[in-house]
Amino acid sequence: MGFVVYYSSETGNTFDFVRRLGVQAFRIEKQPSPYLLDDPYVLIIPTYADGKGHGAVPKAVIHFLNHVQNRVLIRAVIAGGNRNFGMTYALAGTVVSEKCQVPYLYRFEMRGTNNDVHRVRHLLNQFWEQ
Repeated sequence: MGFVVYYSSETGNTFDFVRRLGVQAFRIEKQPSPYLLDDPYVLIIPTYADGKGHGAVPKAVIHFLNHVQNRVLIRAVIAGGNRNFGMTYALAGTVVSEKCQVPYLYRFEMRGTNNDVHRVRHLLNQFWEQ
């Protein structure tokens, strides 16, 4: 299985989801850093949007993807969110998918269920085999 890059806030929802996946992962820190990647990766991110969808992608993720070297290595995105927010549920995945022109593989709610973890693990295996 390939490499995963993720961002998680203080809630720890995305961190917990990635931990349960049991994959090699790099965490984007809240404070922007000039860390540049060398390998292709799938990005897993939470969604933080207001009622109109503004601010869906965490700023640390935007800073990370603003580095061309990081942006050209993204291969797909997976996003988390909260269904209570209706149309903005997991919106960050849509935004990143469109801007970076990569597939949006999956979305999960909050920390994800065990079924979500199983499905994503399977999807990642299939994705990296292609």
